[in-house]
Amino acid sequence: MNDQKNPRIESGDYRIGRREFLQKSSAAAMAFSFPLIPSFLKDNPMGIVVHSYGSRWNPKEKSQKYPGFADAIDLMEHCHEIGAAGIQVVVRDWTMDFAKKVRDRREKLGLYIEGSIGVPKNAEEITKFESDLVSAKESGARILRTVCSSGRRYEAYDSLTAFQEAKRNALASLQLAEPILRKHKMKLAVENHKDWRATELVEIIKKLNSEWIGVTLDFGNSIALMEDPMAVVETLAPYLFTTHVKDMGLDEYPDGFLLSEVPLGKGMLDLPKIFATCRKHNPETTYNLEMITRDPLEIPCLKQEFWATFEGVPGYELARTLKMVRQNKFKPALPKVSHLSNDARLSEEEQNILACLTFSKESPALK
Repeated sequence: MNDQKNPRIESGDYRIGRREFLQKSSAAAMAFSFPLIPSFLKDNPMGIVVHSYGSRWNPKEKSQKYPGFADAIDLMEHCHEIGAAGIQVVVRDWTMDFAKKVRDRREKLGLYIEGSIGVPKNAEEITKFESDLVSAKESGARILRTVCSSGRRYEAYDSLTAFQEAKRNALASLQLAEPILRKHKMKLAVENHKDWRATELVEIIKKLNSEWIGVTLDFGNSIALMEDPMAVVETLAPYLFTTHVKDMGLDEYPDGFLLSEVPLGKGMLDLPKIFATCRKHNPETTYNLEMITRDPLEIPCLKQEFWATFEGVPGYELARTLKMVRQNKFKPALPKVSHLSNDARLSEEEQNILACLTFSKESPALK
C-alpha cells in the first residue's frame, strides 16, 4: 500500500473538468449514509474552526472566567452552548476510545464535526495518517481539512526553487494520501493557506484527479498573495468541500499592508456574493467560522524578498491590491490584542466569535 501510485498521475493524464469533479464528488458523497448538512444548519449556519480559539485552545495561561479547551469534547461543548452548528478540530493521535467519546457526545449535542489533519510526507507516515483518518471517521467526520506547506509563502520560502520543491512535495504527499482516502471514503480538503495562489491550487487538484480531494476555501487568506478575493472564490468554488468563513480588515504600513480577520460584516469582503457562489457550486458545503483574534499580519509586498517565490505575477495585481487597501482602510484602526491582559484577550476573542455567529444568523443574505 505504501508504494501505491496513482497511474493517472504517473502517466500525466490528469485532466479533469469542473463538471466532472462535481459529479465524482457527489457520487462519493452517496457512498456513505451520513448527512453532510444537517437540517438545523438552516438556523445555525456555521460551525467554528478550532483556530478561532487560538488563545483558549490548550492555553499557556489559566483563566477562571474563560477556562481553556483541552480537547475536542471541551471545544464541542462550548460551541454548542453558544449556538454553533459544529466544529472543525485537529485530529492527531486520537485513541479509538476517545474518538468514540467524541462521536457519542457529538450525536447527543446534534453537531457536525470535521477534522483537521496532516498529510503523509513520505511512505513511512502513511500508517499514522490512516490511523488519524480512521479516528476522525469514527468521531463522525467525513471531511478533513489539510494544508500542504510549512507556512506562509513569503515567510517560509526564500526562493522560487524552494517553493517549487514545496509544490512537488505537496503533490507527492497528496498522492500518498489519496488511496487511503478512497479506501475509507473520506474527503480531504486542501486549504489556500497563504501558500498557493488559486490557479496553483487548482493545478494540484487537477493533477490528482480524485473525487476524494478538493478544497477548503478560505475567504480571505489569498489577499496576502496579491489575489482578488472574489476571483479566488470563483476559481476555487468548483472544487469546494468546506470553508473557512471570515471577513477582512486592511490598512497600509511602510513595507506593504496589514491584514486582519475582523467580525463578519465589519470588513471589506462581499460576503453575500461569496456565500451565493459557494452555494451555487456546492449546496452541501459546510461553513466554518475562522475568526482569529490577533494583531494584524504584516504583508511586506513592497520588499524585494517578498517576491522571491513568485513567477509571472503581473505588476497590475500589486497595484490593484494596494488600491484595494487604500479604498478599504479599516476604521478607526485595525484591532490589536497583544498588549491586553490574558482575560481581556480571551474576552475579545469570545466577543468576536459571538458577534460573527449573531451576524450569520441575522443576515438574510448568508442563509
